[in-house]
Amino acid sequence: MLHFLRHIIESMPRFWKRVILIGYDCAALIMAIWASYALRYAVWDPVWTDERIFLALAAPIIAIPIFIRLGLYRAVLRYLPDTAIWTILQAMAAATMLWILVVFMLEMSGRGVVPRSVPFFYFAIGTTLVGGFRFAVKLILNQGTGMRRDEHPIFIYGASASSVQLATALRGNGNRYVVGLLDEDPNHHGRDLGGYRVYNPANLPKLIDQYGVEEIILSLSSLSADRRKSVISSISGLGVKIRTVPDITDLVDGRYLANQIREIEIDELLGRSFVPPDPKLLGRILENRTVMVTGAGGSIGSELCRLIVQWKPKALILFEANEYALYMIDQELQATGRCPVIPVLGSITHEARVRDAICQHKVDILYHAAAHKHVPLVEANAIEGIENNIFGTATVAKVAFEENIADFVLISSDKAVRPTNVMGATKRWAELIVRQMALKARELGREQNFCAVRFGNVLGSNGSVVPLFKKQIANGGPVTVTNPDMRRYFMSIQEAAELIVQASALSQGGDIFLLEMGEPVRIGDLAENMIRLAGFAVRDAKNPVGGIEVKVTGSRPGEKLFEELFYDMANAMKTEHPKILRADSSAIAKLPLKEALDDLCNAARRRDEDKARDILFSFIGMDPENDPAKA
Repeated sequence: MLHFLRHIIESMPRFWKRVILIGYDCAALIMAIWASYALRYAVWDPVWTDERIFLALAAPIIAIPIFIRLGLYRAVLRYLPDTAIWTILQAMAAATMLWILVVFMLEMSGRGVVPRSVPFFYFAIGTTLVGGFRFAVKLILNQGTGMRRDEHPIFIYGASASSVQLATALRGNGNRYVVGLLDEDPNHHGRDLGGYRVYNPANLPKLIDQYGVEEIILSLSSLSADRRKSVISSISGLGVKIRTVPDITDLVDGRYLANQIREIEIDELLGRSFVPPDPKLLGRILENRTVMVTGAGGSIGSELCRLIVQWKPKALILFEANEYALYMIDQELQATGRCPVIPVLGSITHEARVRDAICQHKVDILYHAAAHKHVPLVEANAIEGIENNIFGTATVAKVAFEENIADFVLISSDKAVRPTNVMGATKRWAELIVRQMALKARELGREQNFCAVRFGNVLGSNGSVVPLFKKQIANGGPVTVTNPDMRRYFMSIQEAAELIVQASALSQGGDIFLLEMGEPVRIGDLAENMIRLAGFAVRDAKNPVGGIEVKVTGSRPGEKLFEELFYDMANAMKTEHPKILRADSSAIAKLPLKEALDDLCNAARRRDEDKARDILFSFIGMDPENDPAKA
């Protein structure tokens, strides 16, 4: 019945809703006059004289203009706030006072006497009928059991004013039905907060089964990262989706709260402490300078560009070989209007194109992010990986040196440390190329800083494991891992970009900066956590039916069980930034790099992959830092 009434009300045009509401108020006020006389004389059918009929008709004539003036017909009843009762009381009080004035004038003309109790009865009964009807309609429109086909029962984790605001917003948006709130404070258990019952999270398994809950939304923005991680971990295995909302203070009057619900990001479970970027470092390296980013359309390159434009550079040069990727990042950055953005389509292996871009725009600082980085693909296409990652870096670094660029920053990888695959080996060669260029600048007394920034896996970057896991989960599984015991370092893409730029501001020439990545994450645990966060159970020996399986496919060629950020931990020095370390560059090793590059180039031109691999790894073996004894 309630569903039928709600359907009728919702389908009715706004104009007719107002007409019906005014009609109801007229009838309700006339009824209030009748009820007032009936109560005064204690009879169901008081005598109706001409004077009393006149006063009954005068009641809505007086009240309706007041109701209109105070906005009683502008309010949308579905979202009628509880405080609206004060407006209704104010409107009825004004209407009653004017009605009493009419009664007084009638008595002065000798047309009858109205008992003094009738106005008080009229005010009380009129307020009840006018206000009660509005709140009854609101209740019908918002009525839900959480078990109907078009509604999904949910819990909100948190018992604060923000949680109540979120519950109220959800009640008017979408098809979520808030069963109640969850809070660990025993003083709140069993109480009602804003009309919602507060439950003990320890009873969640039973509550989920009892109410058929499909989703839990976290309203815990005030909690510390460690406490938040603990809460997420405690509920992630219960077979429900976990989502979150930003701090209510970050939104505009809560108006967009219901649209801000998002998935829990996996980096919220990594336990990394967040250090805000230092604006002095960012401003020192970026403000009023012409910046060029190679690989500007890639995941790291594009995030660097988004950060750079916020710091008012003189211009930003986007250098990218992929036409579509360049188009997308150019369109995005042009829309900001923060600084001149110049897209340049070209390959880093094309020296003339690189030189033209640098000279034409007078580049001051260059971030070299262009690289082939997918380990299995580079392993299967070694020559292409060598040409792009090594010769491309050599070309860009050479032109940067010759054109006297002040700062050159190579984006490197943890896979460059004691590499076991082609991608890692090419990145180590790139580091050595940049170090040798820094040594050359130092010997000539030139004020040029060449440095490299080394870090691990970036969450959400192109080709990384997290988007792959998400896609596999969305398809119903299985989630494939090569070795569940494999451990990797992870950080968010935004944090990586911020730390790269800040590290470049600390460069003294020849540095290899190491970004503090926290603790390495076991890949098997990462896969299981992502499955649970998506609201599924993990299918394993203990749970053979239902859920999503984690399937082990076996290690691929060149994969390491553990990644490292340092050749020698004792060689890492602290900087003024707590998450940036510097490898000691006081004694840069002089290696026969030019001869090795010539040999490697000849092998690549002959497409002799075996010879190229041999040169690639044997040269790294000459690097004193690569001594296994330092592992």
